[in-house]
Amino acid sequence: MAISPATIDRPDGKGLAAGTLGLWGSTVIGLASTAPVYSLVATLGFVVLAVGAQAPIAFVIAFIPMLFIAFAYRELNNAVPDCGTTFTWGTKAFGPWVGWMGGWGVAVAGMVVLANLAQIAGIYFWALIDGIVRTSEDALLSDNVPLVTATGVVFIATMTWVSWRGVEIGEKIQNVLLAIQYLALTIFVVAALWHFFAGSAPDATPFDWEWFNPFLIGEWSGFIEAILLALFIYWGWDTCLALNEETKDPKRIPGRAALLTTVILLFTYVGVTVAAMMYAGLGETGTGLGNEANADDFFLAIKDGLLGPVGWVLVVAVMISAISSTQTTILPTARGTLAMAAYRALPKKFATVHPQYKTPSFSTLVMGIVASIYYVGMTLISDNILQDSILSLGLAIAFYYGITGYACVWYFRKELFTSARNFVFRFLFPLLGSLMLTYAFVQSAIDMYQPDYGYVTDWGIGSVFVLGIGSLAFGVLLMVLWYFFPRSKAFFRGESLNRDTPVLVPDDPTEYGRSIDGGLVGR
Repeated sequence: MAISPATIDRPDGKGLAAGTLGLWGSTVIGLASTAPVYSLVATLGFVVLAVGAQAPIAFVIAFIPMLFIAFAYRELNNAVPDCGTTFTWGTKAFGPWVGWMGGWGVAVAGMVVLANLAQIAGIYFWALIDGIVRTSEDALLSDNVPLVTATGVVFIATMTWVSWRGVEIGEKIQNVLLAIQYLALTIFVVAALWHFFAGSAPDATPFDWEWFNPFLIGEWSGFIEAILLALFIYWGWDTCLALNEETKDPKRIPGRAALLTTVILLFTYVGVTVAAMMYAGLGETGTGLGNEANADDFFLAIKDGLLGPVGWVLVVAVMISAISSTQTTILPTARGTLAMAAYRALPKKFATVHPQYKTPSFSTLVMGIVASIYYVGMTLISDNILQDSILSLGLAIAFYYGITGYACVWYFRKELFTSARNFVFRFLFPLLGSLMLTYAFVQSAIDMYQPDYGYVTDWGIGSVFVLGIGSLAFGVLLMVLWYFFPRSKAFFRGESLNRDTPVLVPDDPTEYGRSIDGGLVGR
């Protein structure tokens, strides 16, 4: 029986809570997904080690491909506002195999980073307790691996429940958590500049415009390493697009929120980096940013000298940043697997939507469970392997962002030269962004192949390379296995999702026109 266009395009989409988020809510969730405080803590020191005083320009250069890809997301979302994002767009542009792998790239990046965020949240929670109750002879609770791991799992479970409970309650929580993060960053910048101008900074370093000169960057490998690290701290803004079916204007708000998020992050990261350099300098000893001992946690190294008795503010900020991002990282992955199941690229159960809360209930719970198992498993095997898997994240990020940019060019290929706007936003920017990310992916993979790249050095080749490329290759294996299930046939034959498939699909894709197994689905 034929379905009318009004029914096909009905606003309830896949059963999600349509009309929930506005521009501000989408932007808040996009910012929270990047975990700005934690991202700076995790990468600032390493970026300085890679490029020295050119750290600010490294963040600016890394912003360029992010901005270009954000335009690709915006343009694709305007035409195809589907919560599957890269999976849906990649499939419409290049077919089911590329689309499936794009969806896998989103999923594997989310799973790996959730384990890292949980670990950081657990460590900083107990570091805060240590600062309150510990005496000099007490062992550090934050060094207790079983305790930290159990705490991290509790945080994953809690944020999984919040994500399952509804996007509206998640937005309210994120408003509070993000406000705390930016308050802490403001305190950091003000205190750093205060010490600089008061002459009490440990290594006061006057601002220099040469920090923004890209031609002063030294070794090319160091530059590429810094860019990949910087890409990681921008990553997450695309959560705005994964929630497109739950916004008040699915075609416009998500794209605008993504662009706004990336611009806010640029000013945040460059501003904090400049303030940190003016306060601590680039020295290789003490609190200097060039001190390798401080690289994995610069804030913790300087908190007492910078803020004195209220140094705990930075500890709280990092903990909250990790917890906040735990929740927002679950959102895009759960919606991605929901879309994949709706189009028969995954088992039907993943398309289950909670009848009351209008969230992808099964996908959300699976994401939380898998992330917890991965985190506990990697911790039991080796914390070094867990850390190397985190270092490999840049490959998955560059992979699926690159697919999105290329998908934009190919999907709109017949319209690219019909106007100046289309040429710039649907061709030039997406193509340049994808080419940059492709180069970063290839060069990084070459660098990561070296045996001494990473924390595990006895594998013969780089452990980070094995984990990064291996995780993507594992997706190929899963995709091939799914191909042999009867339910997958409509997807791999291009019937359940193709260029002409209507967007904002009903709960059951078989409601479109003819039976999904009997022929082409669409208008």
